[in-house]
Amino acid sequence: MHIEVRNLNKQFGDFKAVNDVSFDIEKGHLIGLLGPSGGGKTSILRMLAGLEHPDSGEIRFHGQLVNAIPPQERGIGFVFQNYALFKHMTVFDNIAFGLKVKKFGKAQLKDRVMELVELTGLKGFEKRYPHQLSGGQRQRVAFARALAPEPQLLLLDEPFAAIDAKIRQELRSWLRELIERVGITSIFVTHDQDEAIEVADEIMIINQGRVEQKGTPWDIYKEPKTPFVATFIGESTVIERGSQLKGFEEEAAQPGTKALIRPEYIEVGLAQEFNLLSVTEEGIVGHLHFRGSEWMVEVQVGEHKLITYRSLEKETLQPGQQVRVLVHRAYLFNEDRSWIAENRLKEDPMPVMI
Repeated sequence: MHIEVRNLNKQFGDFKAVNDVSFDIEKGHLIGLLGPSGGGKTSILRMLAGLEHPDSGEIRFHGQLVNAIPPQERGIGFVFQNYALFKHMTVFDNIAFGLKVKKFGKAQLKDRVMELVELTGLKGFEKRYPHQLSGGQRQRVAFARALAPEPQLLLLDEPFAAIDAKIRQELRSWLRELIERVGITSIFVTHDQDEAIEVADEIMIINQGRVEQKGTPWDIYKEPKTPFVATFIGESTVIERGSQLKGFEEEAAQPGTKALIRPEYIEVGLAQEFNLLSVTEEGIVGHLHFRGSEWMVEVQVGEHKLITYRSLEKETLQPGQQVRVLVHRAYLFNEDRSWIAENRLKEDPMPVMI
């Protein structure tokens, strides 16, 4: 195991920033720490880096306890959201800074810097200063500088937060490819779900100082382990009384059982588009939002507003139009447990009287 964290705790005054956190990270994996602001993501990152000391718990790299080892001796590369480049230094000198501290020879230093200039797509910019670069280029310099001393762990604290949306999208793909080529274990903090899902091998959902769930983006989306994860990841609608949903009356019969419905769990359309109307319920179309490849449809079913998607190839619905709605599955949860349930009527439809 490359990184082992056991029972990590950190408190600032009366605030419990990190609460009994434990996890393992395999060598070469790219892990995203995802969660709301103030959830403990950056505190965990800073303790891994040695910039904060845990109140209790253990951090091990390759089996070695590193709690008492200073940051400069942990083999860590750190990339901040604000670049933190030296304004008076060229691209070359910024990248070379850590190598000079480690007293690399001139020839070795130049070879390593030029290797990283090539790797990060900065060839031809070596003599420029930070103010002569775009935001995306400055962040590439920051990555190159962090990678220069060949760290065993790369830590990224919201690395794309200061970059505009278009460049941020490009850098996500670039970072994914860069990490795969370098093969370095990496952990990055983000509050952007799309960023975490697109870039990370695994995601850790952090909330109120605890790890709510750790797994691949697909596993977390498909099978959330807690109500918080279910409501935090993706778009969804929460129905306070799940038993009000047609087809889920028995599954959600226990008092206090709520239902979370994701857009892809819902089918909306005209009556003739369904083989069995008995499994559907009536809805009224609200707003429609064009999403490029599909329509996002808001539909009112009784007292509940649901959100789903509809293909552009199907007949376009209109606001106020009466439609049929089928909820295929729901994420149900109460104080005792949480689970995914299928619409019972789909498998056992009520007979249609003729």
